[in-house]
Amino acid sequence: MKKIILILAIMLTANCFSQSTTNLKVRESVEFKDKVKSGDVLSIHTSPENLTGIVRYSRKNLLFDVFNESLGRIKNVVIPKEKQEDYYGDLAFNNTMKIFTVFSPSKKERTVYCHEFSINDGSHKKTKLFTANVEKNQSIFSGSNKRETGFAMSPNGAYFVVSTDDIKKNSNSYTVHVYNSETLELIYKKGYQENVEKFYEANDLSIDDEANVYALGKLFLEGRKEKKRGKANYDFVLNKISSSNIETSKVEFNKEAHINSLIISNIKNEIKLLGFYSDERAGKIKGTLIFNVDTATMEVTESKSFNLPDEVYKDLYNETRAKRKKDRGDELSSYYVDYVITDSKGNTYLLAEEFFITQQYVPNGMNGGIWVTTYHYNNVLVLKLNSEGNLEWGRSIFKRDTRPSYNAFVKDDELHVILNSGKNLTEKDDGRVKVSKGWLESTSLYDIVFDDLGKPSYNKIQDNKGKTFYLPYYGIFNGNRFVTISRSSGKKQFLILE
Repeated sequence: MKKIILILAIMLTANCFSQSTTNLKVRESVEFKDKVKSGDVLSIHTSPENLTGIVRYSRKNLLFDVFNESLGRIKNVVIPKEKQEDYYGDLAFNNTMKIFTVFSPSKKERTVYCHEFSINDGSHKKTKLFTANVEKNQSIFSGSNKRETGFAMSPNGAYFVVSTDDIKKNSNSYTVHVYNSETLELIYKKGYQENVEKFYEANDLSIDDEANVYALGKLFLEGRKEKKRGKANYDFVLNKISSSNIETSKVEFNKEAHINSLIISNIKNEIKLLGFYSDERAGKIKGTLIFNVDTATMEVTESKSFNLPDEVYKDLYNETRAKRKKDRGDELSSYYVDYVITDSKGNTYLLAEEFFITQQYVPNGMNGGIWVTTYHYNNVLVLKLNSEGNLEWGRSIFKRDTRPSYNAFVKDDELHVILNSGKNLTEKDDGRVKVSKGWLESTSLYDIVFDDLGKPSYNKIQDNKGKTFYLPYYGIFNGNRFVTISRSSGKKQFLILE
């Protein structure tokens, strides 16, 4: 038995390579315990005074905590919620966190509430925003994109918008509600994309400092199929909505190309549209594209597209296979944008994760069997666009996971990707680094840093065995530091990277 264990240990470490320790300063908060059992983290935000607020979800309550600069808990509030009240989105700015919930008292009625949490004094206020009627027990927030399409806040924090889906039996429409962020006064309400014949699918939402809303979506030409006769069966349209007017512009692109979705980048009220394109079908990726929008004229002033660099394939496949895939024009598939981050030099980093679901039937003897669903959160695509909108480099993180596992931020103009993986990362014979956990292997928390030219370094934050296990996915970068929370459902603890 000892020989078997020794052989396994040799196999697990044979291809390990030396790793550095993160240059970030690592701190942990004191442990704290909840009064009631908590579930998912809904929002974390740090105020300008370095107080951190966190809102979590439980079956019967919302939990709101405030922590000082050292992340010692100074306030703990438990807010009961209705049985049919569910979380749908969140926004944060300065000292206030907003959590949006929907109460469903019947199959036809939906009431949207805004829970406001003041980080400075630990207070809470619940305000009814509006009530809507629905058909066939439908949700008023639809769409399967990872990116939030129902809520957005202006860059200066003065306004926020709630966009609802008003799909009915014979029509398709959306409504925006624009509010004053401080008073929650309704500034205006307006419907858009009211169409009986064509189906509209929301992609992204933004609002500027003048309370103009930008709603980006896919308008299908016939039915709801992505392509007809080999061509894209949709137009991308950008809607500019104000209290007095609605302008709609078509985002022109090569009809031979297919685009799964576009997202809005709103940096200092400058609107850009970013996404991926394919030669085969929506959902695959051959390269990235960027559109610049003149919001005064609602015209796309410039569009650029770039094929994925060779390094993206080399990070995922061995050299021979990577070259073959690149030469044949093989495309990546099932990637969804998670982060669009801009540094102080105007460079933009686009990060997308490969996500798909598989099901397997598992026999259960005489009693038949069950279907087991597995969620795959795999490789991460990382692209850097410079301030002129040109692609500088692209890389991939070769990883495997079954749950949301990573987070990303830019600090001192370096891109950091934080994730858990096996204790010893393995280097393939061809030089690729696989970020995953091996059989019987313990885990470690890593900081993967990309330099200015896109070269990654793999830096260990901690070995998790015997220590607190942290969940990067739930963290937030704010106030020049990254804060995330532990996994334990009993005692909780924070990790601070700065």
